[in-house]
Amino acid sequence: MSASSIGTLNVVVIGAGTMGNGIAQTFASFGHAVQLVDVSQAALDRGMGAIRKSLDRFVKKEKLSQEQSDEIFGRIQTNTDLKAAAGTAELVVEAVFEQEEVKKDIFRVLDEVAPKDCILASNTSSISITRIAAVTSRPEKVIGMHFMNPVPLMKLVEIIRGECTDEATLERTVAISEALGKTVGVAGDYPGFIANRILMPMINEAAFSLFEGIATKEDIDTIMKLGMNHPMGPLTLADFIGLDVIVEILDVLYEGFGDPKFRCCPMLRRMVEAGKLGRKSGEGFYKYN
Repeated sequence: MSASSIGTLNVVVIGAGTMGNGIAQTFASFGHAVQLVDVSQAALDRGMGAIRKSLDRFVKKEKLSQEQSDEIFGRIQTNTDLKAAAGTAELVVEAVFEQEEVKKDIFRVLDEVAPKDCILASNTSSISITRIAAVTSRPEKVIGMHFMNPVPLMKLVEIIRGECTDEATLERTVAISEALGKTVGVAGDYPGFIANRILMPMINEAAFSLFEGIATKEDIDTIMKLGMNHPMGPLTLADFIGLDVIVEILDVLYEGFGDPKFRCCPMLRRMVEAGKLGRKSGEGFYKYN
């Protein structure tokens, strides 16, 4: 894989978790220089370990040679100093957890230190790009770049245009995404955008169906998987996404629209309070080794 006609970019990815390390790996796979930023070296080490394991799987499946894998891994540098990392960035992709104030604090720093023509993107799956952009002096350069998990495999990037995002930023972000081999869908800046505005009520309704005793979790997943030709059932998918993430997004949708159809299933919230978050905690609707 190599850099495309958009040129080789200096990319900063903020957040070394599942989404952040996947985004970093994807940019590096296409020849871009990446700095992966997090608040601690331990978090960065975990993120780089996940990238190495992912690349090793590509080698095992003979989709990459060992030499190519090593080259990709070598394009990713780590940094705990956001200001230093962002000083020469051409594109920043923020991929921290879904808390608006945390994201705003990051964008305030980026506004101070990132070059004037740098695109400031957020991987948020539900939070208003317009509100994030409003804390900067250059809202026209702020955009949503919502990758799907697992990033190296999933083809979609949902791009969200804020109220002030200009045409040049939109066009450039679309071009960058397509040069990563992704297919782009553009959405307006409303709660949940398109992907989660449609997906989260489906998962929530599956949880309500279980909560109300209409069917077992296995039957709910079987009916939706085989009847609707989905790759996995909604409760299995919920465990994959993380039940805490689902509750957070449903709350954003409920607050943003004021519509009771987005009211989170009480069982979902109780499961999160009990630490049953899905695959990442070892138990959600199902148990995992």
